[in-house]
Amino acid sequence: MDRTRLARMRAHMERCGIERFYCTDLSNVQWLTAFDGVFDDEPAHAALIERDVAALHTDSRYADAASRAAEGTPWRIDASGGSHASWALAAVRSSGGAALAIEDGMTLAAYRALERAAASGGAVSFLETADFVRTLRAVKDEAEIAAMKRAQAVTDAAFEHIVGFMRVGMTERAVQLELEECMRRMGADDLAFSSIVASGANGAAPHSIPGGKRLEEGDMVVLDFGARVDGYCSDMTRTVCMGHVDKTARRVFDAVRTANETVEAMLRPGVTGAAAHARAEEVLADAGFAGMMGHGLGHGVGIDIHELPNLSPRNTAPLVPGNVVTVEPGVYRGGVLGCRLEDFGVITEDGFEVFTKSPHELVII
Repeated sequence: MDRTRLARMRAHMERCGIERFYCTDLSNVQWLTAFDGVFDDEPAHAALIERDVAALHTDSRYADAASRAAEGTPWRIDASGGSHASWALAAVRSSGGAALAIEDGMTLAAYRALERAAASGGAVSFLETADFVRTLRAVKDEAEIAAMKRAQAVTDAAFEHIVGFMRVGMTERAVQLELEECMRRMGADDLAFSSIVASGANGAAPHSIPGGKRLEEGDMVVLDFGARVDGYCSDMTRTVCMGHVDKTARRVFDAVRTANETVEAMLRPGVTGAAAHARAEEVLADAGFAGMMGHGLGHGVGIDIHELPNLSPRNTAPLVPGNVVTVEPGVYRGGVLGCRLEDFGVITEDGFEVFTKSPHELVII
């Protein structure tokens, strides 16, 4: 268990004048506890962080695993049942508190449950926060970085396999199934997200869903996929060509590659997400593809496939060491083709360490 996460959380709370924080977001709970082998997709857990107490409320299905994971840590496990809201409010009142900080991502139903629990006893006020834990999660520690490197090693190996598997005439869905099964065979605990295989004109939709379209001679095929290993995600995209590449496709690919490599060379502490995005747009415009990306240049990766910080026009905050981000410029020509090239890595003290090892050269199958 990484005690520094709890220490960082409490320091953040103190800076913001918060004495008690109630957390129900599953990824945030997973990050705060740093427990392995406890959580699945069920929203069955809540955490309460105070100055001297860190407690996890769960149910009987997870009691044994949580208790084992908590051994030797500051975390107390409560699997006595009842609602998370009633448990949290009872804990606040028992410590003499009158205020509780809550997450902005809380569902309306969970908030109403808190209101009902508060109405049944002494008054407790709720302090709404914005990205409180997610901001801390944006700076990765060594264990998180190591897990993402392991996940990317699986992803790189799967790419090497899939380009040897793909053939003209296969459906996008068949390629997707092979790609995802390959990642699992190679050690992925799960997928980071549902893989994208988008050929020909389908590639112009950045989040195209693989279907029955068959790979055709001359198609550009966008492959966007990632593995999950030890609770952490990887994310990469490569665009390949079937049989041959025409002049237009080559121009598109070269522009996207130049945008990717230009931004990766500029990333370091102090650069903003907005500046990185703008530089990619400049490179694409200089090549004749102005306004053809349409999405943010990148995003954070960690426990979730989309985390903070973002490389987008909206993010004017400087990047800091420990930020893990994707760099994924693309060009999309509706009804014709799409092309994207994505790596991910970590901001270091003096640059950007790329986790992705798959080469940038265009693969022709």
